[in-house]
Amino acid sequence: MSSSLRRIGRFSAISSSINGKGGRCLGGLSTANEELKSGQESGGTKPINLFSAVNQALHIALDTDPRAYVFGEDVGFGGVFRCTTGLADRFGKRRVFNTPLCEQGIVGFAIGLAAMGNRAIAEIQFADYIFPAFDQIVNEAAKFRYRSGNQFNCGGLTIRAPYGAVGHGGHYHSQSPEAFFCHVPGIKVVIPRSPQQAKGLLLSSIRDPNPVVFFEPKWLYRLAVEEVPEKDYMLPLSEAEVIREGSDITLVGWGAQLSIMEQACVEAEKDGISCELIDLKTLIPWDKETVEASVNKTGRLLVSHEAPVTSGFGAEIAASIVERCFLRLEAPVSRVCGLDTPFPLVFEPFYLPTKNKILDAIKSTVNY
Repeated sequence: MSSSLRRIGRFSAISSSINGKGGRCLGGLSTANEELKSGQESGGTKPINLFSAVNQALHIALDTDPRAYVFGEDVGFGGVFRCTTGLADRFGKRRVFNTPLCEQGIVGFAIGLAAMGNRAIAEIQFADYIFPAFDQIVNEAAKFRYRSGNQFNCGGLTIRAPYGAVGHGGHYHSQSPEAFFCHVPGIKVVIPRSPQQAKGLLLSSIRDPNPVVFFEPKWLYRLAVEEVPEKDYMLPLSEAEVIREGSDITLVGWGAQLSIMEQACVEAEKDGISCELIDLKTLIPWDKETVEASVNKTGRLLVSHEAPVTSGFGAEIAASIVERCFLRLEAPVSRVCGLDTPFPLVFEPFYLPTKNKILDAIKSTVNY
């Protein structure tokens, strides 16, 4: 029984197989797969898109924990992407409410709420506008536990933010700022690739005893559709997943970029190149062991993300794998990323790492 994203728009299906049809997960993910398999075998699944999966997760989080609260700009009527639709009607305006247009205030309030033992689920309307709250996240939330010697913490904090390309967002609504937060000890950074992943990872993030920044690929909100268990389930954080097995080169990505990389893998296979594709899912702390095992097998690595190439998180992956797999590498690590420019509007197709760009890099790396 496999679950896959339907081919819609520029995104192709990503098969995350449970029973071995297509790509398989590494052993560390067997528990998560068993939960998903159980949900599907019981017939309790429904084809929904990514924003609906997020909405389901928020409903479950509020329903199962009376200490959980959802708040942010316009969440009371459903939010600009409709991820919080129906929450205020069901749980009341005391637990689901709008805030002033002040990101620093949203996160500052969330830290205090979480420090008092609650589950604070704060929404930043676009990841591009998370920067006014940067000080609160980096200097307060991330250091809360450390500075008190573990006497108090704000581990119940989850910050949701739509990130990445949307097709028409330009330089203020299409950025991918994940690398900024990957530099900060004390917080986790999670990015799902699909509806099924979004629901399970978001519930895990909300219930995790550490602050989490949860970036949602806004391009996939309505384009990605997948069979999602209707029940409450969680997927483990900090465990990467092998989406597609291969022997010639390892590809690593996260979020919406996975579907683009999958297309490149399919094209490369036509030329006799076997690609192994890994979804990192959690960037901090990331699963080095899974990537290392794959690169030791294939001898080559390509990392792709929408964020600019300079100091993007792909650089950290490349450096770590060179340290761990230097004697097994048969070619330099390749990065296919966004350009070192503000995110353009008209020239977005030139900026983004596309299927053809990745395919060219795969061929160059394999033939090095």
